[in-house]
Amino acid sequence: MGGCGSGGGWEDEGTGTPLAAPTPELFEICMEEVKSASKSFTAHLLSLMRAAHWDISAAARSIIEHASSSDPADTSDHHLTIPHVPHVNPTHAKHALESYVTRKIFHGFENETFYIDGSLSSLLHPSEFRSDCFSQFRDMRHMDPAEVLGILPSCHFGKFAAKKYLSMVHPKMEESLFGSTEQRRQVMDGAHPRTGFYGEYLRMAKAVWLLHLLAFAMKPSPSHFEASKGAEFHPEYMESVVRLAGGGGRVQSGWVVGFSVGPGFKLGNGSVVRARVYLVPRVRDLI
Repeated sequence: MGGCGSGGGWEDEGTGTPLAAPTPELFEICMEEVKSASKSFTAHLLSLMRAAHWDISAAARSIIEHASSSDPADTSDHHLTIPHVPHVNPTHAKHALESYVTRKIFHGFENETFYIDGSLSSLLHPSEFRSDCFSQFRDMRHMDPAEVLGILPSCHFGKFAAKKYLSMVHPKMEESLFGSTEQRRQVMDGAHPRTGFYGEYLRMAKAVWLLHLLAFAMKPSPSHFEASKGAEFHPEYMESVVRLAGGGGRVQSGWVVGFSVGPGFKLGNGSVVRARVYLVPRVRDLI
């Protein structure tokens, strides 16, 4: 895996303690950083959609309908059709949009390069590969992603960021939000735009990239899982993104997964990073 780091980064700048080895605790911290970054990017995207007078409720319904049937790598705009799907509270549309964002950016997480190339280093040289992944993680953790890509635009992180942006922000979406597809053109030409929107996107992309590096530095690697639509709610594996009325904060029986908002992971020490889900009342057509 080609690195984007520049050396150094051997300590956690937040605590000053050495990052001697990849640990489940560090993975959980990084997953929290991913969640924070994805929420921030989603909020930014949602504000742009509202400013462009999108029908947010219709977009949310469309995202939910296609979440379980579409290829996350598909860059077509068929998901803008508005089929009949279960009702989502308009104030919760942000969760549907975040579901779309995380589904796109996590697609291919189980592969050592997100399927950017056909590398088999993790199988051919597993020990060296794990060490290299953790070195890159340490090097890059506290670096500004825009500065990294300003120096090495075509490194593996740069290729990942470009591929995911083109998958997530299709031409009609970008033109609707910004009046042109200039940012997309720059990305396709191998550059990384210096815009507020792309900068917000890069912060999320970097958080996911670091989580991926850390996952492949661990032995065994965390096992990635998604909550399926209509599945029973299991608190040991899932957390609701919406606080439900009654139950003192606990989810009562009769609720099932309406759609997945973020993935979960099973770690080698037996702990679980819970998948984030949007819950709906159990009804016949969801089962």
